[in-house]
Amino acid sequence: MATKEKKRKASRVAKGQKLEVEHLTEIADVTPKQARALLRKHGADWTKLRDEAEDLKED
Repeated sequence: MATKEKKRKASRVAKGQKLEVEHLTEIADVTPKQARALLRKHGADWTKLRDEAEDLKED
């Protein structure tokens, strides 16, 4: 049973992650690599993602 749950979670992240990375790169003007790192760190907290992306652009 645990393997089914694990597969379900993995596929859900994989499907949405590409769209989230693309969206974050468009709205925040960051690289896809930076967007993936931010998404791993903050999940779907878009307020925090935008703030962190702005900080990246300033550096």
